[in-house]
Amino acid sequence: MIIATGTASGKSLAYLVPAVTEIFSGGTVLYLTPTKALAADQLRALRTLRLTQVRAATYDGDTPPEERRWVRQNANYVLTNPDMLHRSILPRHSSWSSFWRRLQLVVVDECHGYRGVFGSHVAQILRRLRRVAARYGSSPVFLLASATASDPAAAGVRLTGLEMAEVTTDASPRGSTTFALWEPPLTDLRGESGAPVRRTATAEAADLLADLVIEDVRTLAFVRSRRAAEAVALTARRTLEEVEALLDEEPVPYGEYAEGGPEEVSGPDDGGALRDAFGGVPDEALDGNGGRGRSPAKATEAGEPAEIDAGGRTDRGGGRLSDRVAAYRAGYLSDDRRVLEKALRSGELTGLATTNALELGVDVSGLDAVLIAGWPGTRASLWQQAGRAGRAGQDALAVLIARDDPLDTYIVHHPEAVFGRPVEAIVLDPDNPYVLAPHLCAAAAEIPLTEGDVEIFGPAARGVLDDLVSRGLLRRRSTGWFWTSRDRAADLADIRGSGGAPVQVVEASTGRLLGTVDEPSAHTMVHHGAVYLHQSETFVVDVLDLDAGVALVTAAEPDYATFARDVTDIRVMESLRSRPFGPGTIHFGSVEVTRQVVSYLKRRAQTGEVLGEEPLDLPPRTLCTRAVWWTLPTPALAELIEPGHPADLGGAAHAAEHASIGLLPLFATCDRWDIGGVSTELHPDTGLLTVFVYDGHDGGAGFAERGYARASDWLTATREAIASCECERGCPSCIQSPKCGNGNEPLDKAGAIRLLDILLRA
Repeated sequence: MIIATGTASGKSLAYLVPAVTEIFSGGTVLYLTPTKALAADQLRALRTLRLTQVRAATYDGDTPPEERRWVRQNANYVLTNPDMLHRSILPRHSSWSSFWRRLQLVVVDECHGYRGVFGSHVAQILRRLRRVAARYGSSPVFLLASATASDPAAAGVRLTGLEMAEVTTDASPRGSTTFALWEPPLTDLRGESGAPVRRTATAEAADLLADLVIEDVRTLAFVRSRRAAEAVALTARRTLEEVEALLDEEPVPYGEYAEGGPEEVSGPDDGGALRDAFGGVPDEALDGNGGRGRSPAKATEAGEPAEIDAGGRTDRGGGRLSDRVAAYRAGYLSDDRRVLEKALRSGELTGLATTNALELGVDVSGLDAVLIAGWPGTRASLWQQAGRAGRAGQDALAVLIARDDPLDTYIVHHPEAVFGRPVEAIVLDPDNPYVLAPHLCAAAAEIPLTEGDVEIFGPAARGVLDDLVSRGLLRRRSTGWFWTSRDRAADLADIRGSGGAPVQVVEASTGRLLGTVDEPSAHTMVHHGAVYLHQSETFVVDVLDLDAGVALVTAAEPDYATFARDVTDIRVMESLRSRPFGPGTIHFGSVEVTRQVVSYLKRRAQTGEVLGEEPLDLPPRTLCTRAVWWTLPTPALAELIEPGHPADLGGAAHAAEHASIGLLPLFATCDRWDIGGVSTELHPDTGLLTVFVYDGHDGGAGFAERGYARASDWLTATREAIASCECERGCPSCIQSPKCGNGNEPLDKAGAIRLLDILLRA
């Protein structure tokens, strides 16, 4: 069964009741979650029930070795994640024999997060789980919980390989949510090729977060990257320190202002818009802590403390304003994450800048507002993040802050693309041979594969097994397929799709481990000269040693951020499908992509102003993947090169490529950084003007295939996004790309519109 309803609709209770019932009957329960934060939150909720028969425990990378044996032998409600299931629990299934024999229920929480390559890996892990459970005589029920999704039953079938009933009716009460679409203003600065530069979404988010903290509005600020989480928290803390310095110079009761009004202490926004979002609460109804409907006098009547310190806020929560903001992201050490989660729940923190590590299900009641800095990738994620606020039934505020990006710009000018539209289907491809092959090896290492097992792993399994035998990875015998190597088969599959061991980020002067970065991301995040942020501390990378898996950093305070740039070559391996498209042709097929990070930009953090570009010498990376591409024959391009209004064909194709990469996430459940593109006036494999958009994962992830299926809608939106941008010759909001290794040259905005007009002709 799959339950697909909105946030705070009671999904946790829906699986907790049958889970506890099975435990009371002597069974065991396995709970799977994409994130450690959610597992820790669920464990806390279970323990508050004080049910002595429920022996619940987490089993993940943060579990100390001395506790793991107790969990294996005694726990009857195990909370873990797909990574631990893949690398530890399934390979060592004999150590869990008592647990497997009594396994009655498998809960797969927040399953809408299992999409793309990661979701395809999880689908195969769940099939391995079914085999192991059957080995011990159990056939557990799978209960999936998801945010609202398109066709959830079909998604559940793809994920588990089992028939799936769906529950989609949501009758849960909740307060109203005011949703704002916020486009940062253009500045007087100029970027590449003289393009106008917008104020960054992270700078806007930091200012709004500071304003909301001043008003004591408990807020999560969702950002797109680890770096951005640190930057938003750091900037908001600095703003609040400036506010406190003003208040320390002339202490006044918080909520009352010195002559000149609130602008003197809260920056350019006096909070009026925020008050309006909460129903037009008048100033006199704001208490000394900025909360709604409680003045200091009213707080005293209610028996609450109303003393106000020199820092400019009541003593509720303790400390100064700047101490009530922090960052939260993956890569932090476990102790740091647990401290932040506890502080957020208790109200000690008022504002938290986070990646999507806190998007999934963590129950933080009392949150009033959510800031979303940049389109989060899917409508499902948008509503999931917005739903973090208002879970206690109160009215809430959600603000989507547009980045300087074609998709974000399109959405703020076309809200109908989001509101009133169904959420996307969950896209995953369990039959991807690059995903399936390592899991067949892992399954054979756990329990030798038999003919009866082949059906569990899907229709592509037999062909992949033959390939594994020919490569010597498996041995075929009369009774089945066997893993004969002494190496760990589970190590063949990197389920997060990162490819390679993580790179440790170490402070050179002290040897302190700051965190980890996956190997592909290391090329863009911790290259030589990169600015690296960790818990509001800023570092500059001195050395990246990919062979040793270490990046050495030194504390610094640069006034810029860094952005890696790459160049790409692409070769067509096979066209799997094609059809006429206007005067041209659109294809879907297999390609070989070679990418290399060649340089990085320095941009002033607050303004986006380009300060310079520095070269890098990093090795190229090659992947075989899937792509969608379109071609136009030379006769169709004649009007673009006619005298009087000639277009730069290469620049037009390049601009259309950048914009189409930016818009594809609206039609496929992906992120802009999950895909890439190449364009050329004359590609050697097609002999024509060609624009490619490819999946950034070996074997593909289904994104390019969705682009092929929705090509007309996708490319029409691309054309509209370029045409509606207010710039004259192109800017990051329409045709410039932050990762273009060619320095966003050449680009022809007008030519791109004309080129797409030709392509889209019926």
